[in-house]
Amino acid sequence: MKTPRPLEWNRVRAAILDLDGTMLDTAQDFRVAINCMRAEFGLPPLSLETIVQFVGKGSENLIRRVLETDLDSAQVAQHFDTALASYQRHYARINGDHVHIYPGVEAGLQALRAQGLRLACVTNKPLAFALALLSQTGLRDYFEVVYGGDSLPTKKPEPGPLLQVCTDFDLMPAQVVAIGDSSNDALAARAAGCYVLNVPYGYNHGQPIQDVDSDGIVSTLLDAAQLISA
Repeated sequence: MKTPRPLEWNRVRAAILDLDGTMLDTAQDFRVAINCMRAEFGLPPLSLETIVQFVGKGSENLIRRVLETDLDSAQVAQHFDTALASYQRHYARINGDHVHIYPGVEAGLQALRAQGLRLACVTNKPLAFALALLSQTGLRDYFEVVYGGDSLPTKKPEPGPLLQVCTDFDLMPAQVVAIGDSSNDALAARAAGCYVLNVPYGYNHGQPIQDVDSDGIVSTLLDAAQLISA
C-alpha cells in the first residue's frame, strides 16, 4: 500500500466508489459484447488486453476507440450509431455473465459503512447496466446513491457527478473520498476538491496507476477503509 500524504482522514464522512475495475472485474463482459458487435461489421475480434485500454470513459468513447482500430474517421462517423446500438444490445444480453467481485470489496464496503460513512457509486457505465450489475452481485444495498454515465449532464473525469453526490449528502467535498482504479476517478476528485484513493488492479486505460496524482494507492477497498478509520 502506497503511503499517502498526511491528510485529515478523520474528516471523511462519505465515500464515492467507482464500479468497473474497482469493485467488479467486468472486462470479459466488455470483450464478449464488443466482439459480437464487431462480428456484425465483419471485423476481427479484439483481445482482452486491447479492450481494457479503452474502458472507463463511457460507452461512446469505448465504441469509438474500438472502431478506430480498423476504420478511418469518416467510417467511424458513418457506423458509430449502429455500432453503439449493437454493442448495447449485446451487452444487455450478457451483462454480468462473466463478472466477479474483486477481493476485499465486500469486506471493505462493510467496514466503510460500519464506520458510519455514507456510500455512493459513480460510474461512467450506463445507469441501467450499473444497477443490474450491483443487484446481481449483491452490492446494491450498500449505496444510497448510484449515478451512471447517462444520469447527469457530465461524467468523469468532469467533477459534476462527484459534486452532485456532495450535494445529495449535504457534505463539503473535503469530507468525501473517491475510490477508483483510474485517472478518471482521480481527475474528477481533484477537480471536485475530494480526497482520492486508487486501487492498483483495475484498467486505467493501459497506464500505470503509479503515474496518477492521488492521495494513495490501496491494495483493496478493505485497506482503504482501514486507512480512513486510522
